[in-house]
Amino acid sequence: MGISKVHQWEQAVVLLLNSEGWDLKWSGEGLSRYDAVGKTPKGFDCVIEMKFRNKHYDTKMLEKDKYDALMRLDDDIIKIFYVFDPKGNFLYYLNTLKLPVPVKKYCPDTTMWTKKRLLKDVYLLTENDAVVINLNFSK
Repeated sequence: MGISKVHQWEQAVVLLLNSEGWDLKWSGEGLSRYDAVGKTPKGFDCVIEMKFRNKHYDTKMLEKDKYDALMRLDDDIIKIFYVFDPKGNFLYYLNTLKLPVPVKKYCPDTTMWTKKRLLKDVYLLTENDAVVINLNFSK
C-alpha cells in the first residue's frame, strides 16, 4: 500500500466519521504527528493517528515516540489511535488508556515505505482495550 493509497484511506475515514457527527479535517499530508484534527460528536477537540494494516495482528502496535508526541499536546485535546486491519476497525482513546509496558521491536525507520529498520520502543495494545471495535465478518 503506497502513500497515496494511505492518504485516500485516511480521507475516507474522516468522511465516514464526519457522517457520524464528528467534525474532522484531514491533516495527514506533511509532517503532522496525526492524520485528522477536529471535534468529536460531543464537541471535544481531538486528534486522530491512523494506521492501516494489510495483515491482522492480535495486538496493535503504537510507537512510543508517536504516543509521547501526541500526549505532549494540550491536555484538553482527546488523542485517538485508529487501526484498520483485515479483521476490523479499532479505536483507542489514548488519554484514558492504561498502557502496557513498552517492548522493543524492529520497525521501519520512518514509515512503511522504507526498508531500513530500527529498534524502537512500542506499545502492543490488545483489541479488548479499544473503545470502539467494528469487526469485518466477510473474511
